[in-house]
Amino acid sequence: MRVISEELGLTQQQTKEVVQRTFDSIVETLVREGRIELRNFGVFEVKLRAARNARNPKTSQQVHVPEKYVVSFKPGKVMEQRVQELSEKPSRPDWLDMTDESSTARSGKPGTSDPKSTDRLNQNPKSPRDSDGPISPSGNWG
Repeated sequence: MRVISEELGLTQQQTKEVVQRTFDSIVETLVREGRIELRNFGVFEVKLRAARNARNPKTSQQVHVPEKYVVSFKPGKVMEQRVQELSEKPSRPDWLDMTDESSTARSGKPGTSDPKSTDRLNQNPKSPRDSDGPISPSGNWG
């Protein structure tokens, strides 16, 4: 947020509001139209996932999972190309070597990581927790 705020000459709070309204608009368009295309970024689309039978991993019992609507995302060409460039570079970014297994070993919880490495994608030495707080889409996501 800080970088965008500085580039646009806005306060971080103003930038946060603009970003939040953008997210809210994307959600509203998905609910209303079922699809939104963001050029050079990708396409979000609402799809119906069929009902299925699954297995509870703790009890091994069969469980019926009813049909539900889900949001799918297909990245655009620009995003695909930028991500593909990671494979073509001789040295990989450090964050690509971070796995759920290594974070699980440090914290004991899957999908969590060492607090010192949580900011690996953000070149800003300031932790995201020091900012105005995380951006979370508003509205009923039920």
